[in-house]
Amino acid sequence: MKKIIVPIDFSKHSDYALETAAVLAKKNNSELLVLHMLELSSAILTRDGNSIQTETVFFLKLAEKKFKEFLDKPFLEGIKVTPIVKHFKVFSEVSDVAREHDADLIVMGSHGVSGLKEIFVGSNTEKVVRHSDVPVLVVKQNPILTDFDSVVFACDFSDEIIGAYKKALKMLNGLGAKMYLLHVNLPNEKFKSSTEIEQKAAAFLEKTEGNLNKMDEIIYVSDYSVERGILNYANLIGADLIAVVTHGRKGLIHFIDGSVSEDVANHSTLPVMTFKI
Repeated sequence: MKKIIVPIDFSKHSDYALETAAVLAKKNNSELLVLHMLELSSAILTRDGNSIQTETVFFLKLAEKKFKEFLDKPFLEGIKVTPIVKHFKVFSEVSDVAREHDADLIVMGSHGVSGLKEIFVGSNTEKVVRHSDVPVLVVKQNPILTDFDSVVFACDFSDEIIGAYKKALKMLNGLGAKMYLLHVNLPNEKFKSSTEIEQKAAAFLEKTEGNLNKMDEIIYVSDYSVERGILNYANLIGADLIAVVTHGRKGLIHFIDGSVSEDVANHSTLPVMTFKI
């Protein structure tokens, strides 16, 4: 992992994201690209050229001053930090910056304990998650542990998520994480027998791993909803991270036979990492 992008708005949640990214950068000898999106209002953009240029310069200078103060933190010592100010009008263009710099990961902060619901209802984080081909790590609070030793990856073993699974496997192996491949079995018409689940899991592993060595490591749990199954199991094993699959602009893919909801992210107190199909 050579480059990590951290979009910031100078809030405490940006600070959480920056510190988390710093820990990861030190472990992987990565460069931090700290990005501030200078979103100019429509009122400014509709003025004459000279006025736009004057106000743009003013806001750029202001952002540079804030950057200098914001980046003056002990946990950034020894890390290569590159501040970037872009005056895009839409926050979703963070993904363009990621492609331009060939970044490996985007780290963003979210508001409060239940703030991850904001990801999926029109916030800036949601725009990044939905547009980014790069994995996005979203944190809610000041990092206590960022070892990510154990990660729960919920899976329906469908062909559609093979690419995202391989991305997750590469990323999490690089972080030294143990991935728990979790299937949540639901009641009623969505219920599957152990044999049906195992057959589907075996076919998935043959396509993704080329062998069945991980069959014994796949976890099956039963619960009344996918989100409850994921959160309960993550709590049971003391997981450090939950990984989910996204479907581009459609948001969270409804994996596990179409039943997962944004509640996984809404109610998780753990960091959440997204991987786009």
